[in-house]
Amino acid sequence: MSKTSLIIILGPPGTGKTTLGKRIAKDLNLPFVHKDGIKELLFDKLGWSDRVWSRKVGIASYGVLYYFVEVQLSAGRSCIVESNFNATYDTEQFLALKAKYDFEPLQICCMADGEVLFQRFKKRAESGDRHPGHVETLNLEEFKPVLLRGRDEAMDIGGTVVEVDTTDFEKVDYEGLVEGVRRNIVGL
Repeated sequence: MSKTSLIIILGPPGTGKTTLGKRIAKDLNLPFVHKDGIKELLFDKLGWSDRVWSRKVGIASYGVLYYFVEVQLSAGRSCIVESNFNATYDTEQFLALKAKYDFEPLQICCMADGEVLFQRFKKRAESGDRHPGHVETLNLEEFKPVLLRGRDEAMDIGGTVVEVDTTDFEKVDYEGLVEGVRRNIVGL
């Protein structure tokens, strides 16, 4: 079996990770697994209520996310995975998968100016456009320090790291990014 690639899209909430991941997945015809998609499906099946419940469903979502990523890797299939991964907690998970399946990682780290990101998150929370299970209006203060930082650190798992500044979505070179991902993916 040939070596596969795992494209990992990470960054704070509101940096456009899901939008970027869906576009790259479509352009490269790759499976796309994202935590909020799983979380929202679980909300629809199990219901939603408060921040405590949202956190529990979030933890379960990560378990399901890693399961689906492992299914793809075990089949020798490259894929894209997206979430607000935390290097402190998630590096070990990815290293364990890498030891088992020897994939080539490509991390796309989305970032934005902290104040812009905070205002974007606040607007999204207040708009009601997100699934109500996220209860973002209740966790605005919880996320404020993370959002004002504007970025998350890449994980120390080897491979290529690409930083994408999404402060102004109009300035993101999506075509160039997709082409760069295509050049870095094993087997494409």
